[in-house]
Amino acid sequence: MEELWPPPSPPAADMIRSICERLLNEADTFAGAISEPAVIALNAPALLADASLLAEDRELNRSDLVQWLTSNIQHPGMRVDPYVGPRTAAYIADLVSRGIAPDFASGWRAALAVGWRGWLTECVSQCSDQDVLVEVLDKSAHSMVQYALDSVSVLREASLTASMGNANAEAVAMIQLIAGGAPMTQDLAEERLAYRMARQHVALVLWTDDPHSGSSLDKAVTALRSAAPGRALLVARASSASRWIWLSGHEQPDLHHLEKLLAKETQVRGAVGRPGHGLEGFRASHQDALAAQAMLTRLGSDRQFTVYADVELVDGLTKDRLSAQRFVARTLGPLAEADPTLQEALLTYVQCGFNTTRAASRLYLHRNTVERRVSRSNELSVVKVEDNPAHVAAALLVLDLVPGIVAPRSS
Repeated sequence: MEELWPPPSPPAADMIRSICERLLNEADTFAGAISEPAVIALNAPALLADASLLAEDRELNRSDLVQWLTSNIQHPGMRVDPYVGPRTAAYIADLVSRGIAPDFASGWRAALAVGWRGWLTECVSQCSDQDVLVEVLDKSAHSMVQYALDSVSVLREASLTASMGNANAEAVAMIQLIAGGAPMTQDLAEERLAYRMARQHVALVLWTDDPHSGSSLDKAVTALRSAAPGRALLVARASSASRWIWLSGHEQPDLHHLEKLLAKETQVRGAVGRPGHGLEGFRASHQDALAAQAMLTRLGSDRQFTVYADVELVDGLTKDRLSAQRFVARTLGPLAEADPTLQEALLTYVQCGFNTTRAASRLYLHRNTVERRVSRSNELSVVKVEDNPAHVAAALLVLDLVPGIVAPRSS
């Protein structure tokens, strides 16, 4: 790649290398600070609504950061060649198949604004020689800005290449129109998707946290097909790491059976929307499933199977992890870090309508054992269950989804 400016002096080169080595050890934190403003600036609502695509975008932001840092360790202050590997190419292809056209230039401008401030702070704190500092900032600014320009160009070219034909694109585009509330007749939707709308629908989102586990997703879809012979099944490849699925029929599917099927593919996770009828039910159930997936992702939950109807209250209370953490700590106090069997007993007791006998039956415990655990858990809780059962139950549900949420997350 053509060099557009002369290399830095040895002292400046050594300083750039030293700072990059330090920041490379903190790449996760640095990338996290860059990712949120960058993805918002992409101005792509469909991307923001999909937790799988968001997770992949964040990971690729980290890869871009690591690419620039490692290149500046090897060749301080010089032009960095963007790397578009198979993972980036697959991500771009997923965006194209969904009709998502991010504003890459705006995304990179936002990333640069945050990244440059962090870099500037680090340089000023590490470099005491003013002349060297000026040169470090000059060369690194050239390198950083040119990397952004080159990256935007490469991403646009990759998008153009990926747009050259995609068999799944038309179906996914139609689904996104329906999900987004665009005016649509039921007949048109049925014709384009080859799927009957005038029935009961349940939407699922299947995804994997490992982008190399696409085969596991396909196995899960095959299992769903074989287990629902009397139902219509619509499957759309939303991305390399996720599938959108609708099951339709005259009756609601057995969700416990679906959970058991998916449990066999340990790397596949699932979120299920509430059932609905017709075109509106198709749309609403899908939005529920996406909301459940997004909630699990933002809270860092590793739960494999989630029904949105069971966690809708939690979703509303936990729009960000920090507020959820505060809510749990303020509501439960010491109970949040107590023996999980105490938390389980109190939650089951509330869910059973404060009926100890029913709670004991559900937990397969003696009634006296449940009474002791409920009494002890209520003693530990800041908010008493008799004073505000809704808050206590909601906080316990959050804990059930993310058991370690009150403990600080390791960076």
